[in-house]
Amino acid sequence: MSVWEKRSHASRITDPDALIEEASRPVEDAELQEHVYQILGHLGEDPHREGLVRTPERVAHSLRSLTCGYGVSVQDVVGDAVFEGEHESMVLVRDIEVYSLCEHHMLPFFGRVHIAYYPDGRILGLSKIPRVVDIFARRLQLQERLTDQIADALMDVLEPEGVGVIIEARHLCMMMRGVEKQNSKTVTCALRGMFRDDAKARDEFLRLAHGGWQLD
Repeated sequence: MSVWEKRSHASRITDPDALIEEASRPVEDAELQEHVYQILGHLGEDPHREGLVRTPERVAHSLRSLTCGYGVSVQDVVGDAVFEGEHESMVLVRDIEVYSLCEHHMLPFFGRVHIAYYPDGRILGLSKIPRVVDIFARRLQLQERLTDQIADALMDVLEPEGVGVIIEARHLCMMMRGVEKQNSKTVTCALRGMFRDDAKARDEFLRLAHGGWQLD
């Protein structure tokens, strides 16, 4: 078992609520650091100059942190935070900040997530909803897939009457390279259950999710 796997396994046992933070901490990763060192050379840089001496270590730690979601499951993070409840109205958590890496260029995309669900006898601790987002965001991602993964995970955990997820994000792969469109924004939506089948529920979700907020 690698150092990375041992840490992930230990954190599952001791404190499920701290998995993301634990997985983000630096680990020794000589092989990844060596690859970063080689990349610097291929880019025409001198990896031995003062400003770059510790860059392989920093980049390796950063990449492990930004992709730590691979070592965490939804069940681990949610733990025992699913409660019996008679709440029958929509639960909406809006403006959850999200940061991820595009799998095509490994450049960041970032924005906000709006999540709603209609309970069916089970409610989820509010702090767990952003943690579910982080599990999937901290991987190499497509925004479309990320949106679906969050919706499907909440459907599996809560078995609610419906789940709605909207992500609005800016992609540096479009802003810094390629078409270089700095004002572009990508919006994706995943609707499950009554949010897909009931027009009134869907309209209420969309109205509340977009009410009074803009991505600056």
